[in-house]
Amino acid sequence: MNHLTSRIIRKQNKVVTYGYDNKLMSFYRALLERFGPQNWWPGDGPFEVMVGAVLTQNTNWANVEKAIKNLKDADMLCPGKIDGLSQQELAPLIRPAGYFNIKSRRLKNLVRWLCRDYGGSVNELTRLSTDMLREELLSINGVGPETADSIILYALERPTFVVDTYTYRVLVRHSCIDMESDYEQTKEYCQTNLPDDVALYNEFHALIVRLGKNHCRPKPRCSGCPLEQFEHCVEV
Repeated sequence: MNHLTSRIIRKQNKVVTYGYDNKLMSFYRALLERFGPQNWWPGDGPFEVMVGAVLTQNTNWANVEKAIKNLKDADMLCPGKIDGLSQQELAPLIRPAGYFNIKSRRLKNLVRWLCRDYGGSVNELTRLSTDMLREELLSINGVGPETADSIILYALERPTFVVDTYTYRVLVRHSCIDMESDYEQTKEYCQTNLPDDVALYNEFHALIVRLGKNHCRPKPRCSGCPLEQFEHCVEV
């Protein structure tokens, strides 16, 4: 059993949990049984994951992959080289990800911070506590809570739950949180009701994204949804 697996194991197609038996864990079990492991986050190494976390804002992953391929083909997918590019030079390389002028500025801000404060080494970030790392990431222009938590969870393998539009929609419709709940309140609800486990946070977020794309859309497709068995209201 590797370091990403602690209180949850998968055996004989069943998820066994220890110490947590609540609505949210029931959702997790139902989603995993239906969809199986999602194998997130796609990316070759932590820096590529960081880049992807910025580029995936407001677009789908297929477009991010095209942008990352452009960076690789140009031999530019490393902190020092991106830092050395002007925003005008970077923007065409990441054009497939959309909003390329905005994202080039945001990516430059992230990489500048990494190079200036940590010598361009993602490994140096491991010296920071999770709270301090999150605080520093959120201080970077263009890095919001979802992007920061994606970097912490998927690049640094630290247990912090990633909340997105899909998460909010699923939890509101199942009366887990109020409609007025903000990002931090939604994140707190999830982390309070789940084991403090990187592997679970990783898998659960990916499963929720799958659910949101397939079923829990703005106009829901409840028929055949893995969570259809649980009490819900789609009028919210």
